[in-house]
Amino acid sequence: MLPREYRLRRREDFASAVRRGRRAGRPTLVVHLRSGATDPHAPGESAPQARAGFVVSKAVGNAVVRNTVKRRLRHLMRDRVALFPPGSLVVVRALPGSGDADHARLAQDLDAAIQRLLGGGTR
Repeated sequence: MLPREYRLRRREDFASAVRRGRRAGRPTLVVHLRSGATDPHAPGESAPQARAGFVVSKAVGNAVVRNTVKRRLRHLMRDRVALFPPGSLVVVRALPGSGDADHARLAQDLDAAIQRLLGGGTR
């Protein structure tokens, strides 16, 4: 599970990542990234760790399906959050097909989207 200090909690953080960040879409999800490189920090302070948030709407399925998708995405991001630059805000938005996708498919789509956002992939 993704530790609490690595999770987005505030509405402003979600809005900032979605509105001002870059995005990469896959069949089951869309990943929004606002890089932490532009955030100013006081001299001598280390940049905060990257944080991730998840959006799973009712279009994905009923409450049981939505919570299952969220748990899977949190578990997948636990190992991948260290790939992002310090201070980054990441929002993973599940699309309606993610409710029917298995764990391996979500992992494959998440990896492809992250690779594209971090500069390692093409369209």
